[in-house]
Amino acid sequence: MTNKRGIWRLTVTESFSASHCLRGYEGPCENLHGHNFGVEAVVEGERLDPKIEYLIDFKKLRGRLREILAPLDHHHLNEVPPFDVENPSSENLARYIYRKLEGALEGEAARLVSVSVLEKEASKATYMEL
Repeated sequence: MTNKRGIWRLTVTESFSASHCLRGYEGPCENLHGHNFGVEAVVEGERLDPKIEYLIDFKKLRGRLREILAPLDHHHLNEVPPFDVENPSSENLARYIYRKLEGALEGEAARLVSVSVLEKEASKATYMEL
């Protein structure tokens, strides 16, 4: 017999389209350009809902993520607070989405592990808090 604890980890993905300019980049990305951003949110937990036996409904998790992404979708990120002041880099977007989603999951059995933002399949920035 082992004394191992079980844990479940769930991932949902969404996307949004937006333009941005990276201030101070000194290269092509300082110019106006856009992306179809991908977003991955990872949650985990140790106990399942006793009735349905899931950690959190995928639909609920994805819905909360969509609500957070809606104000970013089809906008110029440099004009959307807080990115009117801070650079709308993938790293800053990941942190912004993480903190919003963390608040939206308050009271749920699932706790947020990380949020990743992809500008394209080969480029991903992940944010988590320790």
